[in-house]
Amino acid sequence: MRLHELYPFPEEYKNRKRIGRGSGSGWGKTSGKGHKGQNSRSGGGVRPGFEGGQMPLARRLPKRGFKNYPFREVYAPVNVGQLLAVFADKDEITLVDIYDRGLAKNGEPIKVLGMGDVTKAVTIEAHRFSASAAEKIAKAGGTAKAIEG
Repeated sequence: MRLHELYPFPEEYKNRKRIGRGSGSGWGKTSGKGHKGQNSRSGGGVRPGFEGGQMPLARRLPKRGFKNYPFREVYAPVNVGQLLAVFADKDEITLVDIYDRGLAKNGEPIKVLGMGDVTKAVTIEAHRFSASAAEKIAKAGGTAKAIEG
């Protein structure tokens, strides 16, 4: 017996609805689609948001503000306490180290945040630093190297 064989039990399977298989099935003839019309045809129906030719709600409502979604930059957050716990023996923490340990996805921009204590002087390399993180690193005698791009 394997893990995937434990559950659901075969008697608990829900049989799929077999439409268009004769009048005795209860889903014969029109197969539950009624008579004629757009929705009775194969491939019939309308696209999401279509309101029968009426001006759709999405176009009726006013649009305001500035949307920058395609160009928004999302940073992977990493706390200084987390970095020092993972790299306790290192004095210099680079981007490659962070990616190798799996603290962030490969190539993802990293922002170091200030949660946790900095007890020793370390050099940390990242794309961005929060003000509190940079302050804690500097107070401990370390440096925060911000990388462009």
